Amino acid sequence: MLALPAAMLFPALWAMSPSRTVAALVSAGYFLAASRGLPQGVANFYSADLWPGFLLWFAASLSFVAVHAALWTRHPGRGHSGIGRPVRYLAAAVLTGLPPFGITGWAHPLTAAGVLFPGWGWWGLLATAAGLLVMVTRLWPAVAMALCGFWLWSAASWTDPNLPEAWSGGDLEYGQMLGRDGSLEYHSDLIATVRKAAGKGTRVIILPESALGFWTPTVARLWREGLNGLDVTVVAGAAIIDAQGYDNVMVAVGSGAADILYKERMPVPVSMWQPWLRRTGQGGGGARAHLFANPVVESEGTRIAPLICYEQLILWPVLQSMLHSPGVIVATGNGWWTAGTSIIAIQKASVTAWAKLFDLPVVMAFNT
Repeated sequence: MLALPAAMLFPALWAMSPSRTVAALVSAGYFLAASRGLPQGVANFYSADLWPGFLLWFAASLSFVAVHAALWTRHPGRGHSGIGRPVRYLAAAVLTGLPPFGITGWAHPLTAAGVLFPGWGWWGLLATAAGLLVMVTRLWPAVAMALCGFWLWSAASWTDPNLPEAWSGGDLEYGQMLGRDGSLEYHSDLIATVRKAAGKGTRVIILPESALGFWTPTVARLWREGLNGLDVTVVAGAAIIDAQGYDNVMVAVGSGAADILYKERMPVPVSMWQPWLRRTGQGGGGARAHLFANPVVESEGTRIAPLICYEQLILWPVLQSMLHSPGVIVATGNGWWTAGTSIIAIQKASVTAWAKLFDLPVVMAFNT
């Protein structure tokens, strides 16, 4: 978590590259190191060897590497190069933070803002952005020293974000069976877990992505009846299927109501989001991406910034949510396929950094 500011060195290394080829290699090294768990994760997900994972790992890096290689310049100032390094790096940072390039814009250096300037909010984000821009100039050693000072001060006084009062996150250990077992016994066990938590005074319980499986009227009625008599709201992951594909969602269910709360803005590319299927006439089947929809939702009178799994690794979903002044961040994931990797740890570190930057409580729920 506290090592995130090391990413601030990337722009300096990029700027000092003696050639465009070296700049591309530096960019590739940064991206591949940050996403190092992907080959093993892909192998786990598809029950395959590592080679498909390596191919997807390198393919995912292409947009990040291409943007930084294309915008690299040998000349620090404007001069005959036309545009100086700070402007070029600003363009690269924006492009890799927003769609379409930002769809695979993992490990954006701006994520370090939460560790460098906790509680500063948008001012902390601007200060981090300014630091990144100066890191590509000859003044980078002085800026690096100043950032180290903020880093050390933050590390010395670091505390984790708080949980909202009467909220709790329910981590589960169902492995790949989470959401795939639609039996009455499965749902009854989950309801029993929720009822036990509610008995301890919890008012809102968060369950991981996909916890409720396929969301149908039968499942909704089962959960309403199971929570009957309890003053508790369960926010849990589910999937809504139709002929064109499916939505990865969060639902809010209590004794009196069960509603769709949030539709995922950016599902995992390739394994979930497969837009080429419809464009090539192969029909639906993939998860829909609601790119800029529902950045905040409301439950129990609280504005929630929802982040499902992959959205925790990229820039624009969290910043779009922060524009709407949420009261709490809710982060869920179904990470059974990440066994033996650092992916969940990176997700949690990223979410924690954003929560600290904007001084917000955070609730997380992951399945492993």
